[in-house]
Amino acid sequence: MSGQGYEQAGVKGQGEALSAIVRHLGPTLALPEGAEVLTDFGGYASVLKVADDLAIAISTDGVGTKTIIASAMDRYDTIGFDCMAMNVNDIICVGARPIAMVDYLGVHTLHPRRLEEILRGLGAAAKEAGVAIPGGELAQLPEVIGSDGRSPGDDTAFDLVGTCIGTLHPEKMILGRSIEAGDTLIGIASSGIHSNGLTLARNVLLAKAAYRLGDEIGRLGCTLGEELLRPTEIYVRAATALWAAGVDTRGMVHITSDGFTNLCRLEASVGYDIDDPLEVPEIFRLIQEAGEVEDSEMYRVFNMGVGFVVVVPEGDAARGLQTLSEAGYDAAVIGHTNDDDGTVHLRRPGLVGRLDSGESSFTLV
Repeated sequence: MSGQGYEQAGVKGQGEALSAIVRHLGPTLALPEGAEVLTDFGGYASVLKVADDLAIAISTDGVGTKTIIASAMDRYDTIGFDCMAMNVNDIICVGARPIAMVDYLGVHTLHPRRLEEILRGLGAAAKEAGVAIPGGELAQLPEVIGSDGRSPGDDTAFDLVGTCIGTLHPEKMILGRSIEAGDTLIGIASSGIHSNGLTLARNVLLAKAAYRLGDEIGRLGCTLGEELLRPTEIYVRAATALWAAGVDTRGMVHITSDGFTNLCRLEASVGYDIDDPLEVPEIFRLIQEAGEVEDSEMYRVFNMGVGFVVVVPEGDAARGLQTLSEAGYDAAVIGHTNDDDGTVHLRRPGLVGRLDSGESSFTLV
């Protein structure tokens, strides 16, 4: 690769880690008494059947290095939306309605204003998602968070993670098993960079291109820091509106790291043609130009303007689009499924993607 990439920025693939998870944690799936694990590793959320008519979905996620931007900007009112979104957006992918999330906030030093802003954001995000936050954990770890254990470190450093649960009927999981060739892909717009790829973005924009977070970027319509802190979109209302309207949502995909290859996480024997993607936001164009990042890496790391994809039968597409519009989301048909099992074709940039053993890749066609 001639330009900047995720591994050069310090983020390695997770294939070996996923293999270790299966080896060591796989045997635990048979242990719960009074519950049956209905899903395997690799899905957006794990589903456990606890009664004939009740299953719970559980997922955990954090906001990554977006916390570094928040600390550098000394602004913390948006990061709670990112934590909430990264969790509830995964829960709806299996057909569950999120009902509660607990958070873990690890800090180097406890600052009252910072804590107030983070919690205020979490509370507002909970209202948007319609979930309770009944508890959580606050840990002060000056030798772990923002420090190498030998020096005082950065007293503004923190980490924010959530664990969310949702409920569903065990026979109504959405895993992609009913998807057929010829189904329609509806893309729902992202709000920007969301909470993935910030390490590469920072490396390119701040280190290589020497932008500053306070710089006003005309093409962005705001400062660089404000754009990078733009909250991750919460898609709960989109999902519940589709379900209430009776739209047959055969697959639901949160587009995070690995980009459109997340479609391959569905349990469907199809391929995916994306021939009319949504408009790419300017922040991604800025990153690509500043770092000379190749298309294959951009589409592997970032959402590129599509934060969520819903797979529906062709006959449900029009109703699905109308429902999403009425719910306040920008959405459009971006492609269809095909018979080419396990691949994602991005026709406009001319790429084909795969997800093998937890490792994503895009190559030129």
